[in-house]
Amino acid sequence: MAPSAFWGGHRLRVLITGITGMVGSHLADYILAEKPGVEIHGLARWRSPLDNIRHIQDKVRLHLGDLRDLNSLVKVLNDCKPDWIFHLAAQSYVTVSFHAAADTLTSNVVGTANLLDAVRLAGLDPRIHICSSSEVYGQVLESELPIKESNVLRPASPYAVSKVGEDMLAYQYFLSWKLQTIRTRMFTHTGPRRGTVFAESTFARQIAEIEAGIKTDPVKVGNLDSVRTIADVRDAVRAYWLLLEKCRAGDVYNIGGTRTVTVGEILECLKGMAKCKIAHEVDPARLRPSDVTLQVPDISKFIGETGWQPSISMEKTLGDLLEYHRNEIKRERMT
Repeated sequence: MAPSAFWGGHRLRVLITGITGMVGSHLADYILAEKPGVEIHGLARWRSPLDNIRHIQDKVRLHLGDLRDLNSLVKVLNDCKPDWIFHLAAQSYVTVSFHAAADTLTSNVVGTANLLDAVRLAGLDPRIHICSSSEVYGQVLESELPIKESNVLRPASPYAVSKVGEDMLAYQYFLSWKLQTIRTRMFTHTGPRRGTVFAESTFARQIAEIEAGIKTDPVKVGNLDSVRTIADVRDAVRAYWLLLEKCRAGDVYNIGGTRTVTVGEILECLKGMAKCKIAHEVDPARLRPSDVTLQVPDISKFIGETGWQPSISMEKTLGDLLEYHRNEIKRERMT
C-alpha cells in the first residue's frame, strides 16, 4: 500500500457524505484510482439515486443515514470510525433555495451541526473537510477582486446564507470543541454527472437533446453576463484530498480554477461542440431574484500550502460534460 493509505498505524478510513452526488462520486473515483488501500465509506439516504456510483458500488461501503437525523449519524460514525470526513452533502441548488429556504437551511446548517455533534458523541477526532461555497461572498465589488478569504460575506440567496452558517459552525466547533474542521470555499466547478439545475449542465443537456431530436431549438438560458472562474470537478476532488493531507485545522481556503469567463462564453463553447447549429433565447423563469455575477478567486493561500494547480482545460471539462449527457440520453433510450 502507498504511504497515504495509512493513518495512525492502520488503513486510512474516509467517510464521504454526499457520495452519490457529482463531487462525492468523483472523489471516490479519485481515491480508488490514486490512493490504493484507503477504505472508503459513504453516507447515503435510503432514497438516494445510485447512478453515479454504480460502477464502484462493490468497492465502497455505503451507510444509510440522514443529516437531519442525529441518531443515524452517530450509528454511522460508530460503525466506520473514520479518520477523515469529507462533508459534501448539501442542498446545493441556488435557484431552488429561493423557493425552499427553510429546507435549505435545515439540510445545510442543522445537518452540519448534527454531523459535528455526532463526531463528538462518538468520541472521534477525525480531520473534517467542511465544504462551504464561494456563494458566501455574494456580489463583490470590482475593487475587491480577486476575492480573498478575508473578504466580507454578502450572501445573496438562502443557499448562500446556509453556507455561511455551515462555514461558521465549522469554525465555532473548532474553537469550542477542538474538532479538526477545515473549510473550503470552492468556486465554480463542473464536469460529468453535473446536475441539470446548473447553467452549464442544462446547456449541455439541451444541446444533447436537440442533437438527438428529443427537443427543438432554441436552448433556454438565464443570465449570460455573470463572470465565473471555472474548474473541473476532477481537479476539485484532488484539491480536497490535499486539503486534509496538508492544511491547517480551523482555517479556510478558497479553491478554484484559473480560467475566468462569462456564462455566455461557456454557452458558446458548448454550442461550438454541437453536432448541429444551435440557437438560444433567454427564459425569464431562469433568472434569479438576486444574482452573483462576479466570482474571481485568489487561491494563492491554498496553492502555497499544498502545491495544487488545476490541470484540466475548460474545453476538456465542457466536452466531457456534453459527452456525458449524450451518453445519458442513449442509456435512457435503452431502459
